[in-house]
This record gives sequence, C-alpha cells and structure tokens, in this order.
Amino acid sequence: MSVRELVILGTASQVPTRHRNHNGYVLLWDGEGLLFDPGEGTQRQMLRAGVAAHDLTRICVTHFHGDHSLGLAGVIQRINLDRVPHPVTAHYPASGQRFFERLRYATAYKETVKLAPEPVSGARQVLARTKGYELTARRLSHPVESYGYRLVEPDGRRILPGRLAEHGIAGPDIGRLQREGSFNGVTLDEVSEFRRGQRFAFIMDTRLCAGVHELAEGCDLLVIESTFTDEDQVLATEHGHLTAGQAARVAAESGVRHLVLTHFSQRYDDPAVFERQARAAGFEGELTVARDLTRVPVPKRA
Repeated sequence: MSVRELVILGTASQVPTRHRNHNGYVLLWDGEGLLFDPGEGTQRQMLRAGVAAHDLTRICVTHFHGDHSLGLAGVIQRINLDRVPHPVTAHYPASGQRFFERLRYATAYKETVKLAPEPVSGARQVLARTKGYELTARRLSHPVESYGYRLVEPDGRRILPGRLAEHGIAGPDIGRLQREGSFNGVTLDEVSEFRRGQRFAFIMDTRLCAGVHELAEGCDLLVIESTFTDEDQVLATEHGHLTAGQAARVAAESGVRHLVLTHFSQRYDDPAVFERQARAAGFEGELTVARDLTRVPVPKRA
C-alpha cells in the first residue's frame, strides 16, 4: 500500500525552544523518503517520529543556514552506520559546496553507503524524473542563496469500472487496453477519465518573489515558512522571510488545497495567531499550523 504523507520533525527557526526542535521534514512518497532541511537534532527526531534511515532516498537542503543544515552530519553518519541498502541523493545550493563537504566529513566514520551529491544552480532546475514524480528546484530570495523544491506526479488516467462493464472488458484485457490504448475498438478515453498528478512544494527562508508563486501553484500540499506574524512584516522582509498572512495569500492565490505553516520565530509562543492571520488573509483550504512530531497526509485526489 502506497503512503504519501509529511512527517514534521521540527518547526523552529534560528534557535530551538522547549517545544520546537530545529527544522526537519520527511516526505514519504510511495516507498521513497525525501528529507528536507535537517537542522540540529534531526536524527533524534526521526527516532521519535518512527522514521528510519532506511526510509531516506533523497536529502534536499534549501540553504546553508545552521537551522536548516547542521543536522546533516548526524543524518549522513546514521545512514552509513545503518548500512542503508540503496544510494541516497543529496541536493543543495552549489554555492554551498564547501559547507556540504564540511558537514559530510565533520568527524571520522566508515562510509558504507553511496551518497550522490547533485547540487542545484541557476534560477530553476529539474533534479529528477522518476516513474512516480518530477522533482524541481526554484531559486528564492534570502540573504544567502536559497532554493525551494517542488514534486509533481505525472498526470494519468482513472479507469471507470462501470464503463469497462458496459463494453464487456474484464480480466487481462484491462491491462492490454491500458498498455495499447484500445481493445476491440474501445479506446482508453472511453473507459477512463483524466487524473491530475498530485503536487507538493517545500518553501523555506525567502521574501515574496516569483519563485514562491511558481513553486506553490496548484499544490495539493504546500509546506511554507511563516517565521513572523503580520505585525512584523518589515522585519520579515529585512531578514528575508515571510509572515503568516503573506504565506496564506500565496496559498490562496495559487489554489493550494492543504497549507502547512512552519518555521516559527522563538518570539511567538501562541501558535493560534498564525492560524488567525492565515484565515484573515483569505486562505479557505485545509490549514495546519505545524507542530513537532506530527504527520500530515497528502490530500486524496479530488
């Protein structure tokens, strides 16, 4: 059975608090696990959340500020300690290659797993095309080079059992129809309907920019930073961040189905304010104000 869900490991920006670990998010997607922005403590949070090193197939780092990357050393060493039986690919800004290398080899350990570095550069880049998804990166606006990530499942067709029955198609003939596009004069279009692929995006430290909207467009699940409340918008812009209202307006304008707000400044201890401001900004879809060690399913197809 395929699983598509987001595991939230940490939700704090800059410094952790008593209730918020540094960043860390794992997207489980049909047998793959994409780890985003492993901050300090990620290895322990994975243990608490029930995510194993064996679950990880990709690591995606948005930028090399510590709260988004200092957990890399521990995670990479754990992948090797547990002898993960498959290669793991690492994506990160190419401009931060020296930071990646320092974290990868922060201390001595035995390398047992193939870790494949695939850095990101340019305004946008297609990172992977697999049978299950296309993964792309888009540059954002932050004091250091930062990228957001977008995962899109290919569009497909949904078979309609009633129409198959009307045409007397059953058993192995269904597979033949799907492979060849027609069977006994009946086309695939006659017994199926269009199914849009699911879409996920991960947007961390950034000001409002074209990349934010491009990544968020039409997402079923959008994970986006809302470091500040709307009252501190000037401060947010100055430091290269978003407010709750800004993030929610992006989601509303982009047709997002489920919005996850995260990466909260330690100055705020009431998470309810982020929800209030997101609703006031006009977002009417499903909304999660992220908490450590919670799971958010990717919404079922409409």
